[in-house]
Amino acid sequence: MTGILQKSLPYDVVTGRPLPGIAPLTLADWLMVDEAFGAQMAERARLLRDQREDVLAVTPEGAAAAQELLEVVLGWLAAHAPLYKVYADHVTRPDGARITLDHSDPMGTLGHLVQEDLCLLQREGDEHVLSAAVLCFPASWRLADKIGRPLTSIHVPVPEYDAGLARRVQRLFDGVQVDRPLWRFNALRYGDPTLHQPRSRVQPSIKGGADYPYLRSERQCVVRLPKTRACVFSIHTFVIDERL
Repeated sequence: MTGILQKSLPYDVVTGRPLPGIAPLTLADWLMVDEAFGAQMAERARLLRDQREDVLAVTPEGAAAAQELLEVVLGWLAAHAPLYKVYADHVTRPDGARITLDHSDPMGTLGHLVQEDLCLLQREGDEHVLSAAVLCFPASWRLADKIGRPLTSIHVPVPEYDAGLARRVQRLFDGVQVDRPLWRFNALRYGDPTLHQPRSRVQPSIKGGADYPYLRSERQCVVRLPKTRACVFSIHTFVIDERL
């Protein structure tokens, strides 16, 4: 079985960190371009064209934050990503693709600009709620099941996400500061390298084995937007064939 693969990870998943595994991140290191950029972006374009309702959602409450996120990403690319060329009406990506800036569709535009999936979480009452997302590469969850729901509901199927961890994660989202992002990573083994896995045919494995040769790791960052105060949860997906 073939897939869109990277050759290595830019961090050590063997040592790991206790959940939630958060560490500080320099803002200039937020978004990434790796060796799978062209292939992943082509797959993102296909999904946004053929399965848009599955991979993109914006609630009325998330509309303003989605607009702000597009502006923040464009500013970040201009300042920190020399492989991109940012103009008033379009962006030229590292692979040469020219992406028209459609401000009426901020999450869709972002889906064509960067390799990361982008989720917006906004404080409503006591919790942060998933208010908008472009999620082309879900790892065993469906955007339609989670949009508009709070963090505790989003993580219900995760055994490690108990009440204590839920409080720690909520404090994390409450405490993240503008220009002081945070990051973490996860690591699971899959039997299938497909990037778009809203529901896995076979549940992923922590330990791996012959039936789970693909290491899938998400580099997850949390960034605070200055105006709407929404939290951006970005996901850069790596898939490695551990047999190679």
